[in-house]
Amino acid sequence: MVRVCMIMIILGMMTEAQTVRPVRDDVGFCWDARQMERLVSYLAKHEETTAPAGSLVAGISPHDDYLYAARVYYPLYRKLRAKEVVVFGVTHGTVRRKIGDPKGIVILDDFARWTGVAKPVEISPLREYIKARLDSGYFRVDDTAHVYEHSIEALVPFVQYFNPDFRLTPIMVTAMPFEKMDEIAEALSRIIAGYMREQRLAPGKDIVFLMSCDANHYGRDFNNAPFGEDAEAHRKATEQDVRIVRSYLTGPMTEDMIRKLTRDMKRVLWCGRYSVPFGMLTAIKTIREVAGKKLNGTLLRYSDTYTEGVLPLKGTGMGTTAPFSLKHWVGFFSAGYFVE
Repeated sequence: MVRVCMIMIILGMMTEAQTVRPVRDDVGFCWDARQMERLVSYLAKHEETTAPAGSLVAGISPHDDYLYAARVYYPLYRKLRAKEVVVFGVTHGTVRRKIGDPKGIVILDDFARWTGVAKPVEISPLREYIKARLDSGYFRVDDTAHVYEHSIEALVPFVQYFNPDFRLTPIMVTAMPFEKMDEIAEALSRIIAGYMREQRLAPGKDIVFLMSCDANHYGRDFNNAPFGEDAEAHRKATEQDVRIVRSYLTGPMTEDMIRKLTRDMKRVLWCGRYSVPFGMLTAIKTIREVAGKKLNGTLLRYSDTYTEGVLPLKGTGMGTTAPFSLKHWVGFFSAGYFVE
């Protein structure tokens, strides 16, 4: 009898473990609560941040290594206070190859929880609400895709630090033309708006939309060096990144701005090429549906792996997953969106 009970306990533990989405990147991101406290305390002491007053209702976040990009994460997440967070993630090339390179859909998961820093992160009921209402041709459920993709998990430690009991809705976005993004985002926004009304969720106070994105991946390793590989090339390429953000992702946001963004992003190697436009379209349409208002965007911070290098924090257990030089660097930025 004792042996049977032990077997049942072990099987129960195994089942529980299988319901929690595991960590993909245990080098670039922080999964230790004490070290996350050290990191945020360092940033609070050394980073001067300003942002518009009011509740943040949407944001664009990097997903690069914290030792490179934490300075850019910080001004966004220090403003974020929400019970629910919808994250639109990238479907990176390595993941696409593992899952057959689907296009024209979003990818949901079936995990009951995701690994967090201090404790597991609960999944929002919104995810199942979407599955039950979104046209089946617009999405697929694929845990393998979410296990191998790191662009959503990168945001979890920062969200959880400032919002310990938040609930997550993870959505991976695949490659698709603007027209398809607009079509699916229109349907998805109506569903999310319905959920918000039923649950009496206020934008910003109760629910926030985040888009995961790293900007230009520059240098010969990426087969992307149109300006060369010297200091002048670095200046031109980073200025190009900032121009794109300021032109299409700041100020009063409209669907037409996002349409123009998708055209301009073809000139650069951003891994947020689909997650940002799709997420922005969904956020714009949802806020208009539930509040009758527009979003107004602000660039919070831009940097890259070469300019500032690695944070001078030792003994954190974190590392870097790629080198930095004029021949290999990645840009990233954070932007915040408030209701006009």
